Amino acid sequence: MIFDPRNILVIDFGQLGDVVMSLPALRALRERFPDAQVTVAVGKPGNEVVEMSGHADAVIAVDRVGLRDGFKPLSIMRIVQLVKDVRRRQFDFVIDLHSFSETNLLGFLSGAPKRLFSRRPGRSLDFLANFSPSPPVELNKQNRHLVDRYLDVLRPLGVEGISRVPKLRTRAHDDRTVDAMLRKAKGYTSTPLVGLFPGAGHPGRCWPLERFVELADSLSRNDGVRTIVFAGPEERSMVPKMHELFPSALILDRLTIPQLASALARLGVFVTNETGPMHIATAVGTAVVVLLDCPTPNNFVPLEDQHRVIFSDSVVKITTEEVYAATRELLVGSRTTRLFSS
Repeated sequence: MIFDPRNILVIDFGQLGDVVMSLPALRALRERFPDAQVTVAVGKPGNEVVEMSGHADAVIAVDRVGLRDGFKPLSIMRIVQLVKDVRRRQFDFVIDLHSFSETNLLGFLSGAPKRLFSRRPGRSLDFLANFSPSPPVELNKQNRHLVDRYLDVLRPLGVEGISRVPKLRTRAHDDRTVDAMLRKAKGYTSTPLVGLFPGAGHPGRCWPLERFVELADSLSRNDGVRTIVFAGPEERSMVPKMHELFPSALILDRLTIPQLASALARLGVFVTNETGPMHIATAVGTAVVVLLDCPTPNNFVPLEDQHRVIFSDSVVKITTEEVYAATRELLVGSRTTRLFSS
C-alpha cells in the first residue's frame, strides 16, 4: 500500500534544546513527503527554531506553560481553542515526536485518520495511535541519543540514511542586527570572540559564575580574546552581577532566538552549561565546551567531534584550568579552519 499523506501535523512539544534535536527528524519527514503540507505544533520559544529550519510550511505556537499552569478556566478555554484550530485544518496524518498523554490526546482529537506516536512507557497513550507498523518502544533512553529517539518514531515510514546532526541557518536580517550590536560595542568585529553562558535553568547544574570570570580573564590576557556573556529570561536576575563581574565584556540578555543563533554563529567557541543555547550553537556550526556533572545523561551532548564535553561527579569540581585548556584547543582549531577557508 502506498502511503501518501497530503496534510501532516507534527507535535513537537519538547523544551528548546529538544526541539533543536528534533530537526533531523523534521528534515527526514520533509524529504520523505516533499509534496505534503507540514505543520508543526511546538511550544514557545521552539517555534522560532522550527521557523528558522525551513522544514515546516506552517507553525502552531503553543504556550505550554500557560496551558498547564495558568488560570484554570482560561487554560481550559485555550485548550478548546487549540483543539478547534487543529480540527479546522483537517490533517490526514499526525506524528507526535515527544508523546505526552496530553499531546497524544491532541493528536487523537485532531480527527486525522492516521496517527503515529512515540511509544514511551508510562508517558504515552499508545492505544490512541493507529499507524501500522508501530515505532519501537522507547527503552533504555539513558543510552540512546535524543536525536536517534526522534528518528526512531519515523522508522515505520522507511526513513533511513538521514544525517543525525541538527543544522540551522541564520537569517540575514538577524545577522545585520547582531552585527550592529557588535559594531556599537567596539572591538568586537576584529578580534576572536568566545561566548559564555553561565545559566542552566537549575542552580545545581551551573558552573560557578566566578570561574566563568576567571576563564574570561585568562582568555583576554593570554589569547587576546573578547568575551560575550549571554543571559536568557531565566538568568535576567543575574545580569546586574554579570555587569559587575565582567566589566569589559559585552552582555547580551534580550535577544530573540534567531538573534541568539546569529550571535552564536559569530563565536570561535561557546562555553556553556547544558542548555538550549548550547544546542543552538552546535546547530549553527560553532564549537562548544559543555560543562556537565556525571548524573546528567550523555544522550543530549553534541554529536560532532569538534566539541568538548567536560564531566565531573559535580559540576563545581570542574576547574578553570580544564575549561581554559579545552576552550583554547577549540579556539586554535577555529582560527585554523577560518584561515584555510578564507
